[in-house]
Amino acid sequence: MTRLPRPVVIGHRGAPAYRPEHTAASFELAIDLGADLIEPDVVVSRDGVLVVRHENELSLSTDVAEHPEFADRRTTKVIDGELCTGWFTEDFTYAELRILRAVERMPALRPTNTAYDGRFGILTLADVVELARCRSTAERQVRVLAELKHPQWAADLGLPMGELVAGDLRRLGADTADGTVLIQAFDASVLRELRARLGDGGPQMAQLVGDAPASDALVSPSGLREISTYAQAVAPSRDRVLASAAEHALTGTPHLVHQAHAAELAVFCWTLRAENAFLPAHLRRGDAPNALGDAVGDALQLLNLGVDGLITDSPDHAVRARTAISAQLV
Repeated sequence: MTRLPRPVVIGHRGAPAYRPEHTAASFELAIDLGADLIEPDVVVSRDGVLVVRHENELSLSTDVAEHPEFADRRTTKVIDGELCTGWFTEDFTYAELRILRAVERMPALRPTNTAYDGRFGILTLADVVELARCRSTAERQVRVLAELKHPQWAADLGLPMGELVAGDLRRLGADTADGTVLIQAFDASVLRELRARLGDGGPQMAQLVGDAPASDALVSPSGLREISTYAQAVAPSRDRVLASAAEHALTGTPHLVHQAHAAELAVFCWTLRAENAFLPAHLRRGDAPNALGDAVGDALQLLNLGVDGLITDSPDHAVRARTAISAQLV
């Protein structure tokens, strides 16, 4: 998997630049806009169902606060070392979660998306896999890049995510390297567990890499070689990739993408967003945080560094950048 036939476009939670994230409409639109993969985040319900939400806390992306029958479920927990107050998926059965409706998670930046608030329910991982399969054709296979969120937290609550994911993939017939599902996570232990459970012929995996200094060792040459023992790709942030490229320009040492390829790993890069609020100064257009900047230019600079996949909120911009790169090669 070191180099793909061409870079892939990965719809981050669907196409949330245009529809509320993790909804059927968002995933469908991502495919319509040219995404090769759609990327749901996976958390766990109280009864062990794998549902797709950005986090296990529900108040930002659903209407849970408007349901008086769930008022007593509001609580405060410590997750990843931080206090978090709200409603959490592990305190709801899947039947209860189905009552909730999705809302736009960033209404200040994406106000037009609020027109879709309340129209869509919460999906399961199985729902997203089925959607991808229904939209696949002989000429174009749509795949799912599932990100496992807080697996250790879930395991500590008696909800072993690795076991649950392995079981779901087997039931769905998605437990092979060429199947519909790829898996990614920041937690290396859950990826190693799934590799042990599903074998070397199991799903392809990507090791997500955070920006904190504690993650630097993962993208050292030895760290990348270690990742290659259980995964086929590494997934750093766009900022980490660009910082490595800037260092390369100064020192001449191989940048992160080259080092990953040398370790026989593909490189997926997260997360591209088109609004000025998420872009560096030279790519912004105007002063409004929610105005659209040069998202195609952002994607182009990453593709020119050799990344193999772009995880993006607006798949259409990444597709345009990929098309421009292809035209240059003709």
